[in-house]
Amino acid sequence: MEKVLFLYNSHAGKGTIKDALSDIVEVLVNADYEVTIHSTKGRGDATTVARERGEDYDIIIASGGDGTLSEVINGIMPLDKKPYVGFIPAGTTNDFAMNFKIPKDKPDAAKAITLGKPYAYDIGAFNGKFFNYVTSFGLFAAVSYSTPQTLKNVLGRVAYLIEGSMSLAHIKSYKMTVSCGDMKVTDEFIFGMVSNAKSVGGFKNVTGKNVALNDGLFEVMLVSKPKSIMEFRKIVNSLITMDFSCDNILKFKTNDLVVDSEEEVDWTLDGEFGGSVTHAEIVNHPQAINFLVDENIIYELEHESEELTEKNKNEKIFSSVDEEAFLEKLKN
Repeated sequence: MEKVLFLYNSHAGKGTIKDALSDIVEVLVNADYEVTIHSTKGRGDATTVARERGEDYDIIIASGGDGTLSEVINGIMPLDKKPYVGFIPAGTTNDFAMNFKIPKDKPDAAKAITLGKPYAYDIGAFNGKFFNYVTSFGLFAAVSYSTPQTLKNVLGRVAYLIEGSMSLAHIKSYKMTVSCGDMKVTDEFIFGMVSNAKSVGGFKNVTGKNVALNDGLFEVMLVSKPKSIMEFRKIVNSLITMDFSCDNILKFKTNDLVVDSEEEVDWTLDGEFGGSVTHAEIVNHPQAINFLVDENIIYELEHESEELTEKNKNEKIFSSVDEEAFLEKLKN
């Protein structure tokens, strides 16, 4: 009998997890799991509980938004014996759930965990703090943590867009030097995103179409300051159409990078405020956490990874890892 620690955030999203709680537990118990339930007590509680009790369990199931899952990952990453992780989305946008096509129905998501197989997923670190799928700064980054939670609950993704449009009249740029591998660039940037995801902000493919979740590489996007309204319109159009050929957009892959700025810059980690810093070291920990994922989804992800060997020849990769050897390993 496998021991499961079920951590849930009763305030995530519209608090709908409360209505589904008994059905979720029934699914887990019927799968012959020995279940311990813990309702998080506030910010940081999931991290504390996961770190202190994680090695006592075979599986930790997190239920809440992306922030709740991020807290759990921060709790178990330092452990020598890491439990498998399952996720039951109960937040507003649930970008991470889109990576693995996790069902929106919570009992169905629980069932997918009980039938799932382990999938080794890359985890990022930002100045030593871990993130699951994205860290970002600038124009569009602050939206996810500055929008009031009540507005998120009522309007969902629309709240993000409303808050974003309100900030367009005050475009701020940051003088930065970005270094990774043999590449170094200094410019004024209005936005930057380092991700390991197929969806950010509820928008699929905004990170690119050649995304593998276990290749040890981040997808990086940097947007330089436009010199005119026309240039800004081109940037917005490129983001909407997912055509990143715009001269103001620099996209590449890397396993680590350093970002230095002349002033403190606010960063987000998995959609939550991650701190204000002038120096950021961002590192990919390849295949660090095993998520329990539907076997059919794993097959799709592995098939996509095999195809990336050819596609990545056309991508900019600035990295200290041997990409060809790593991709050949995935192919085999």
